[in-house]
Amino acid sequence: MSYEFCQEVANDYEKVFESDEEYDVIIYAGENMKELNAHLFVLRTRSLYFRTGFSKKWAEKKDGKFIFKKPNISHEIFEIILRFIYCGKVDLTNLQKYLIKHDHEFLQQQCSVEILETIYQHESFTELWNFCLKKICEEPEILFNSNRFINLSERLLEFILKQDDLNLDEILIWDGLIKWCLAQHLDISRDIKKWDKDEVTILKKTIQRFIPLIRFYDISLEDFKLKVFPYKVLLPVNLINDILTFHSIRKDNVSNKELNIIVLSPRKSKCIYDSILIKPQHFAIFSSWIGKKIDNYNTRNIPYNFNLLYRSSRDGKTAKEFHTKCDNKGATIVIAKVINSEQIVGGHNPLFWNEIHGPVFGSSDLYENNGSSWFSNPSSYPKIDDMPIGKFYVDDYEVFQVIKKS
Repeated sequence: MSYEFCQEVANDYEKVFESDEEYDVIIYAGENMKELNAHLFVLRTRSLYFRTGFSKKWAEKKDGKFIFKKPNISHEIFEIILRFIYCGKVDLTNLQKYLIKHDHEFLQQQCSVEILETIYQHESFTELWNFCLKKICEEPEILFNSNRFINLSERLLEFILKQDDLNLDEILIWDGLIKWCLAQHLDISRDIKKWDKDEVTILKKTIQRFIPLIRFYDISLEDFKLKVFPYKVLLPVNLINDILTFHSIRKDNVSNKELNIIVLSPRKSKCIYDSILIKPQHFAIFSSWIGKKIDNYNTRNIPYNFNLLYRSSRDGKTAKEFHTKCDNKGATIVIAKVINSEQIVGGHNPLFWNEIHGPVFGSSDLYENNGSSWFSNPSSYPKIDDMPIGKFYVDDYEVFQVIKKS
């Protein structure tokens, strides 16, 4: 008869790790080279990496103890690794908190599909998952523009598309979905006209679970005709008809209830920046310019608050309204969207506006002429590529008060 004492052995090894008794290895970890003590026998027995690391070629010995230096791994992380080697225990709570606190930029920029899938599938990673999901919803372009977006599992893609606060234009979400669906069937042509009945059936089966998650009614009629309608063979006929009906009579103020159309609520960004012209990442870029920072801030570490003072479409397109809301409010940024384009123009005033001036930048380099009419005549600043010259019109413009966070 045999007995297993696995847990008891693990507990004993944990005591050895915590006691530092008879250690013969000193590990210097992190930039500050903080010291950790360990035992050669345990490391070589439990880890192929350390077995190689303490070979004759790598080993450094001083005062009878082996020395191992790892400045590129923090002391906290290395201690977690050692504890796992000794007794197989990992404190996921502290590990998650540490990664979020110290490596949020890495997680934000390197949230690869593989990492997301791993975190999503393990309930233990709740904090990490919530953090990654928040970043995806705030800046979904990081994921949607990734080459590995097409490798998302159906379950994870479905979960992401269900998020009401996904901060991405609905037509771009649709573009991403189509890209993902086609990537699942590389043998099917990208040319819609070449699809046969069997291929249409295959693609319809792939995409059907995601159709109810797309806010089609938030897609402009122009984008719908250009980017959605060509794929009409993949969509329910009644949905196509409802969308066309919705756009054809919405100008008559007929309610959705009267039309008997179910319209999903628009996605609502949790962004604290109240802009209808730009996205959170733009505020991060502007913050970098204001602070003359070489590397851009991310949305997590923006050092300024941007308080909306004025929006022309909301408050009135008159100089009086602008001055009423914006004069003597300190530093501001002005953002204007050029009509019939996605171009944004504007500027930063580090001082304040008064009743005599504004909004104007430089020696008439850029200024509001009259309501929607603006004028540009570069002279004080270097010429900016693609900047409108002379008179042009804007759809809307916003003014934000810039306040340094304390």
